[in-house]
Amino acid sequence: MVVFGSFQDYLGRDRYGNIKTKNEWVHSIHWDLIVLDEYHFGAWNDNAKSLLDLGDADAKRRQAEEDAVMSESGIDVESGRAWDDSDVPITGKHYLYLSGTPFRALATGEFMESQIFNWTYQDEQARKESVGGPYLEMPTMVMMTYQMPQDLGAMIEQWDMDGFDLNEFFRAEGKTFVHEKAVQKWLDIIRGKAPIFGDGSSPLNVRPALPFEDTRLLDLCAHTMWFLPNVASCDAMEALLHRPANGFYQNYTVINCSGTKAGIGVDALGPVREAMGDNPLKTRTITLTCGKLTTGVTLRPLGGLLMLRNCSSPETYFQTAFRVQSPWTATDEEDPTKRTILKPTCYVFDFAPNRALREVVTYANQLDVDSNRRITDKVDEFINFLPILQFDGSSMKRVDATEILDFVDNGTSGTLLARRWNSAQLVNVDNATLQRVLNNPEAMAAIMKIEGFRALGSDIIENIVNRADKIKKLKREAGEGGDSKKKKELTQEEKEYRSKRREVQEKLMKFATRIPIFMYLTDYREESLEDVIRKLEPSLFERVTGLTIDDFDLLLRVGVFNRAQMNDAILKFRRYEDASLAYTGVNRHASDTRIGLMDSTVPIEAMVD
Repeated sequence: MVVFGSFQDYLGRDRYGNIKTKNEWVHSIHWDLIVLDEYHFGAWNDNAKSLLDLGDADAKRRQAEEDAVMSESGIDVESGRAWDDSDVPITGKHYLYLSGTPFRALATGEFMESQIFNWTYQDEQARKESVGGPYLEMPTMVMMTYQMPQDLGAMIEQWDMDGFDLNEFFRAEGKTFVHEKAVQKWLDIIRGKAPIFGDGSSPLNVRPALPFEDTRLLDLCAHTMWFLPNVASCDAMEALLHRPANGFYQNYTVINCSGTKAGIGVDALGPVREAMGDNPLKTRTITLTCGKLTTGVTLRPLGGLLMLRNCSSPETYFQTAFRVQSPWTATDEEDPTKRTILKPTCYVFDFAPNRALREVVTYANQLDVDSNRRITDKVDEFINFLPILQFDGSSMKRVDATEILDFVDNGTSGTLLARRWNSAQLVNVDNATLQRVLNNPEAMAAIMKIEGFRALGSDIIENIVNRADKIKKLKREAGEGGDSKKKKELTQEEKEYRSKRREVQEKLMKFATRIPIFMYLTDYREESLEDVIRKLEPSLFERVTGLTIDDFDLLLRVGVFNRAQMNDAILKFRRYEDASLAYTGVNRHASDTRIGLMDSTVPIEAMVD
């Protein structure tokens, strides 16, 4: 005999405070096995512990042994018990605790290693590769994390240790976001209508895959869930998505399943399924939630989850994240034995990269109870089946286990730090900067000394500036008369313009990659890099880069190179370097009071800011 029940029902009392009459029989039986599903959620509740008498394992064992002896002696255990109206727990001989996210139970040592049996996402995906069969229906999960532009954070003037405070960013009062202008820009960013490159001055970067722009994602993520901080945030997002300026999002049915208006428990599921319709392939939905539908429910067409809040526990994070991993298939009408997989891949989009990667390490490490395996190996195995793509401000690349652990320890990784020196954010090729160079003969002469510029021709800068003026004129003329010939000419001119700018940008970026060499040539960390180069290695700088230090200083002044970004890149390198050395027990700079950047110095406290 198998019985299914809920805590809500079995904890229920009649008006006199007694156990419900219909449930008395459940309490009167000493069950062979009690299975507690979603143990991370329910078993921490004091009422639940009281109901199941989970607090005294020895008493349960003694009771089971006594019952066994009585049964063997021919005594009817159940009929021999007198029923009363006091709290009679549901008891059993054996208990099985089920959870997809048992982090707290494992961390507190509630279970011994011999009592823990794992079947995790990695096991499922490994079986999918080796065996196939029913496992083929289980989608592969992909996590995409984005380092949001600093100017977006500056709009709210508040950052947390992870760089982007989601709870503050999406804070709402009434039905309006406190930082509505910033949230609106974020909505534009994720559909590709606003730059995600710092201040937007480097539009030639490789664009990251964005959830509502990339064609590969649009169909797979036709149905998404947005996990927001609270009811007010959900109400504000619903209102903002319906604004005339957000016509794009009005192609989606928005379901706000937050608060009492959405119904209790599974009642919130109905409106979502109704909006998805009988054929979810033909509909598009956005489900807003701050807690409902994030555990114990199945929405098969759900293809993407946007993490838009700080999660206080890995249980909450992964219970919510795995909502998108439900299989979705269709039966062939002509051959019912054939099934088409409609969701081969599902996505989690996270806008607080450090937080996301910390949760990944927690999941991979804590759910693998083999203490003999290195944490790097555990993380590596996990991300083999759950690839993680990181957008670092200039490119989107897959990260490996070492990089993830670097992020968790230091807020970044060695590889991504190196990429910062091959980033378009370090150079400026906007029209205003190029015009300043064109107007300054000395700056033009310095530019032409950089490797590869002579091959582009001495008139390359002038050509770009003139094309920009021509494009403005053509846009005016094409807009006034709608002349198709003008529009065609405009398209060609814009193509040439972008191509020329990209060539200039690439040459400047190649030059910038040579700057970090000088960080390794000296231990004078209290001096700015410019001072070190000027005082100690001026001739070497010219041999390595082709420019004198005065040439480089001039190009910095006219804005060709971004001082702020270079300072930031050096500071992050210094932090990473110190953290790496400290890990090995080396502290070479304990007496330092200041740290040198590109053109300035900062107090040593900035290293841990």
